[in-house]
Amino acid sequence: MLQLRFSQRALRFNFPARTSRGALAEHVAYYLQLTDDAIPAVAGWGEAAPLAGLSPDYGPDFPDAVAQLCARFNAGALATFAAAEAPAFVGPGLPALTFALETAALDLAHGGRRQLYDNAFSRGEAAIPINGLVWMGDAEFMREQIRQKLAAGYSCLKLKIGGLDFATELALLAEIRAVAGPERLTLRVDANGAFAPAEALGKMAQLAAFHIHSIEQPIAAGQGATLAALCRTSPIPIALDEELINLPDSTQQAALLDEVRPAYIVLKPTLLGGHAATRRWIALAEARGIGWWITSALESNVGLNAVAQLTGEYDVRGFPQGLGTGQLYHNNVAAPLHIGHGALRYDPAGPWEHPG
Repeated sequence: MLQLRFSQRALRFNFPARTSRGALAEHVAYYLQLTDDAIPAVAGWGEAAPLAGLSPDYGPDFPDAVAQLCARFNAGALATFAAAEAPAFVGPGLPALTFALETAALDLAHGGRRQLYDNAFSRGEAAIPINGLVWMGDAEFMREQIRQKLAAGYSCLKLKIGGLDFATELALLAEIRAVAGPERLTLRVDANGAFAPAEALGKMAQLAAFHIHSIEQPIAAGQGATLAALCRTSPIPIALDEELINLPDSTQQAALLDEVRPAYIVLKPTLLGGHAATRRWIALAEARGIGWWITSALESNVGLNAVAQLTGEYDVRGFPQGLGTGQLYHNNVAAPLHIGHGALRYDPAGPWEHPG
């Protein structure tokens, strides 16, 4: 018989993570442990770490939802459970919890070795290129991050913008370009919806002078017609991020992509409802010639590993993904994930810390 248990950990940032929604000191992750009484030494692990202000399932009721899921699962006296059953079992409105249960089921099905898929990344044969993430903060804080990322050999940087005076942000981009031109360094920016619709096009015109690869979510989500007009006229390719949240229905997803026609979509499995949900978005995007990349959403290494191994199912060579968040915490779950020269690698023979 299968058993589902949970534990939690308050992940503490190496620095106060300044976001468009305020400063974060810690981030709570809930871990699902799936075991089979027939093989008690083997466990599948999954992580649910909803984000404040973004995740549909974030809030004071989430701990109860985790406990109730485990109680309902165990009351069913299940002999088998497949990852494909997770969305229906968890139900709507709980994407982070669906992601966790899917991940735990995949892990258990593959021997509880944190190898969810059989691909070149999970076998340790290939690395995934990633962008270096530069967090919002005061100008000197951001400068220091930029210096560190360039010294570490990243060929792609992603800057969170919208938290400083726009002139200061333009000055920071100018500093970067003075050191590394577009032939050496790709620059992405993420506005997190910070631009007012009336000012967005003008600001993007100024950003374009720095050869920006793309801008994520220039205006707040929920303004489809305005966003579609910006996608048609912007000098910078636009990527959708927050716009994808709370759209679990594939018909709605297709309608959004058909209306807005973005250049890219940014996929965060914790926010979108897990592995299968992310695959559906990819299929819809590719059918329309829309680019995409996958991004972690401040998960610990348990969730990051799941997101990275899902990414490893696709050919992303030469196109950096957003998988660099594992270095944010000083009490992260120890894992054989390693970042070097702008790429993430996994060592299948390396040790894992017990998350519970």
